[in-house]
Amino acid sequence: MTEMPTSILQAPASYPKLGALTALALGCGSLRVGVVYPCEAGALGAALEAGEQGLIEPVLIGPAARIRQIAQDQGLDLGSLRIVEASDPHAAARRAVELAAQGEIGALMKGSLHTDELLGAVVGRDSPLRTGRRASHVFWFDCPAYHKPLMLTDAVVNIAPGLLEKADIVRNAVSLAHGLGIPDPKVAILAAVETVNPSLPSTIDAAALCKMADRGQITGATLDGPLGFDNAVSTASASTKGIVSLVAGEPDILVVPNLDAGNSLYKSLVYLGGAACAGLVLGARVPVILTSRADSRQARVASCALAALAAGGMAGAVPALRN
Repeated sequence: MTEMPTSILQAPASYPKLGALTALALGCGSLRVGVVYPCEAGALGAALEAGEQGLIEPVLIGPAARIRQIAQDQGLDLGSLRIVEASDPHAAARRAVELAAQGEIGALMKGSLHTDELLGAVVGRDSPLRTGRRASHVFWFDCPAYHKPLMLTDAVVNIAPGLLEKADIVRNAVSLAHGLGIPDPKVAILAAVETVNPSLPSTIDAAALCKMADRGQITGATLDGPLGFDNAVSTASASTKGIVSLVAGEPDILVVPNLDAGNSLYKSLVYLGGAACAGLVLGARVPVILTSRADSRQARVASCALAALAAGGMAGAVPALRN
């Protein structure tokens, strides 16, 4: 993503939904976040900026001497922030999981370690943060061309999920929507076409997920699918194809069939659609802020705001987030 120097608290006029997200997060109070192995300037700087803005209280987990040296080299003030000593990325991930399990931190934030190093500790067989639900990633977008916030899942974690994994992916996103004050989110299950085709397994999964919702196996949301991307986000497109749907043109959540589709759509929205985004991994006992080195400072800080809302179970936010 392109670096956007504008402060998240002073988001440009083109991102009013992002400003509303941040304002709501500030209302939740500061969330104590374990920043895991912040041994790179971007990761450390974003955590400190989110802390300065009151979104999080960073707890830095990694080699203390190296973290202090990076801060000194970058002119960053660590102040009285707590640093938990951990010699390497694996040790930092393990220690972060321990602190989260003990209730000392309410979320985790990826620093400069590899994603699999952090998630392996979070969802590993012996992890105290494991739940009975599959972990998945959700992007939250402020898309200038769309009339309300839009979530996309899963474009990061699950490569080729089966039906049961997709059910958990939907449940995780729906839980986040509830935390953002959307009591009955509309969920579009995407596929290449909007009709069930045995040659396209994604269409069969989409239909099965909708029937699971009908039977109460997935609750708290309105699902429809399979839907093509065009008739999912455009009422006119759906009407042209004769699709009658409560979701078409109004989705709060887009569910993609696999990682290839999700990753391409995510990057298209950002690079060509001019969208600003935040992202979280859900399904564990605490949310995980999973950013990459290519992410802008804005995206990293916005993800902290999203984590604060997810962890706080924010309610009553529908007007601010849906305008």
